[in-house]
Amino acid sequence: MKVYFFGTCLGNIAYSKALISSVKLLQHFGATVIYKKDQSCCGQPSLNSGYYEETRKIALANIALFNEPYPIIVPSGSCAGAMMHDYIQLFENTPHAQEIQEFSSRVYDLSEFLLNQLNAKLLDQGEKTRVTWHSNCHALRVTKCTEASKSLIRMLENVDLIELEREEECCGFGGTFSIKEPEISKTMVEKKIADILSRDVEYVISGDGGCLLNISGAMKKMGCPTKPMHLYEFLAQRIGLE
Repeated sequence: MKVYFFGTCLGNIAYSKALISSVKLLQHFGATVIYKKDQSCCGQPSLNSGYYEETRKIALANIALFNEPYPIIVPSGSCAGAMMHDYIQLFENTPHAQEIQEFSSRVYDLSEFLLNQLNAKLLDQGEKTRVTWHSNCHALRVTKCTEASKSLIRMLENVDLIELEREEECCGFGGTFSIKEPEISKTMVEKKIADILSRDVEYVISGDGGCLLNISGAMKKMGCPTKPMHLYEFLAQRIGLE
């Protein structure tokens, strides 16, 4: 099966290891991965800031770039949600509506694609550990892929997944929200970290780069022992691909 891989902005900037791990996971379970070197942003930052015309230009550029009828795999529930759902609303009642519908129907969050399309079975090769999971807001409420992500973690025989008490609460990142409302964002991430630390785990796992940057940066300043890690880097390590 041939697939396109959409790396995301934060993946390219801050989580290149997670992107490499994502590609290795796809290849390991039988996909031929096509990475378009000219790819850029999904357009969510501009969309959330109200720049609708600019976002439409980004979306149309992505349609032109990923022009073959292959699945488009995204290692971020946030970016996948924008391309799967926000694009459709953005182009509603426009001449491009049908074209956008076709494009969006080919977009998959990576965890769902591994689980439901490639029927991935993860054979754990790591030592016993305890982890918890942070659900990003867009993945939870728009893409609705968090259960697929957690299902992959639960496949790992030597990994205990400990649920957060307040898993569905935002970490305070929210894109530009953390810049515009730093005091509120700081309080939110501190509450999230308190929940993480109360679980007594070795790792906090998330499938979203923005949340991980926010949580890991705050944890580093606080001197917390829990290690933040991107979902796909964690999975690849556990099954011996890293």
